Amino acid sequence: MFALETHVALSLIIPLVGAIGIAITSSAPNIRETVTLVTSVLLCLNVFSILPGIMDGAEPAVLLVELLPDIALTLKVEPLGMTFAAVASSLWIINSIYSIGYMRGNNEPRQTGFYICFAIAIAATMGVAFSGNLLTLFVFYEVLTLSTYPLVTHKKNADALKGGRIYLGILIGTSIGLFLPAIIWTWTLAGTVDFVKGGILSGHAGAGVTGVLLFLFMYGIGKAALMPIHRWLPAAMVAPTPVSALLHAVAVVKAGVFSVLKVVIYIFGIDFLTETGAAEWLTWVAAYTLIAASVVALTKDNLKARLAYSTISQLAYVVLGASMATSMAVAGGALQIVMHAFGKITLFFCAGAIYTAVHKTEISDMRGLGRQMPITFIAFLIGSLSIIGLPPLGGSWSKFYLMLGAAEADEIYLMIVLLVSSLLNIAYLLPIVARAFFYPPLGQIEEPTPVGYEKSDFSWRNIQEAPLFCVLPPVLTALACVVLFFLADPIVRLIEPILTP
Repeated sequence: MFALETHVALSLIIPLVGAIGIAITSSAPNIRETVTLVTSVLLCLNVFSILPGIMDGAEPAVLLVELLPDIALTLKVEPLGMTFAAVASSLWIINSIYSIGYMRGNNEPRQTGFYICFAIAIAATMGVAFSGNLLTLFVFYEVLTLSTYPLVTHKKNADALKGGRIYLGILIGTSIGLFLPAIIWTWTLAGTVDFVKGGILSGHAGAGVTGVLLFLFMYGIGKAALMPIHRWLPAAMVAPTPVSALLHAVAVVKAGVFSVLKVVIYIFGIDFLTETGAAEWLTWVAAYTLIAASVVALTKDNLKARLAYSTISQLAYVVLGASMATSMAVAGGALQIVMHAFGKITLFFCAGAIYTAVHKTEISDMRGLGRQMPITFIAFLIGSLSIIGLPPLGGSWSKFYLMLGAAEADEIYLMIVLLVSSLLNIAYLLPIVARAFFYPPLGQIEEPTPVGYEKSDFSWRNIQEAPLFCVLPPVLTALACVVLFFLADPIVRLIEPILTP
């Protein structure tokens, strides 16, 4: 039985060693992919071995390297980071299974490099989750950006390279131009950049300085995709679908909104933000992003583009929870990280399965596909309902807590915004399922029905699902959306310590 600190260090070591193993076995695809799967399982088991200690109140810490006196790269596990790491490590297993089916089913080139970069990205995600201070968070945040760039540009065509330039330009530009100056300014004000419960800025910054500093952090963390610095996310949709799943559910955008919550809770402090009123502007920006992105999603016929704008909207729920600065709202934001991860990865898995099976990417071309791919579209329906926030699916709890947070903050207009957003979610997600199941296929010729028979377009012989490794993952994550409805209480109990003074 290792000490908790050893497990924390192993959370970085396991995926990095896995990346080396993938490179060594590049000439043997079956062994290479076995290494990928084994690595993902080992990481998940290792991360969950830390969970009992965190539930008991432990906060294991590991010093990676001391750069200067009082300035070091350190890992420290607290409840919010534990939650993020558990989600990311769990979904890596399922995404690895899906990646094998997708990459082989579409005969994608450069598969070894794909799996290596994926493993490095997961290691960076663990570093973000377990960062003990702002400097450590920044370093792993940048490693995550750089390691996912080759994944975004995987196809190496003109569209992929253009998307990659936008992706890298916006994320590196905002982090170097805004995030890093915010960290330096915080250090000059407070004399530390450590994550401390209750924040470190109280007594060191007035309302005006706090508001400007909050602006630098919120827009410096470009992975949170607040408008108007959101364009990198739709641009990155040129990547293969497993990468889209990584971007939207496992690592990248979740690292963004996780960082937002961590900065609000441990650098500013919920009570301090409430006292200064410095986050009021952020509430309006998040509310606008939430609605505007949903409206844009309605206009997109490309399925992955629609899901990309859906993600921008759903990320704004987390930022909105942080900006309201109440315990219920922050709990809702933390739950949204978990629930959206499983719901959205289901939708992207389904999009990739559709492309692998029938090579369709436009929603208008998906008429009648539900009868051809019933398993895929049932999974898509379940993921959609969770994103919308309907019980008995996990996504209903995050929306519920955010509503309670809005009521706690006495912000009735935010309750209206949340309700309108759910209606927009219905408008851009459910028609996809309706088109698949209830519309006749494109080009279908209506034939007369023989007397004594009921007309039916369904036949087991017409089923044309994607390969098993592309169908099983969305089924598993769709089932997880249901299971999470019954696991909200343990998750809330895990994060409860960060919500109380």
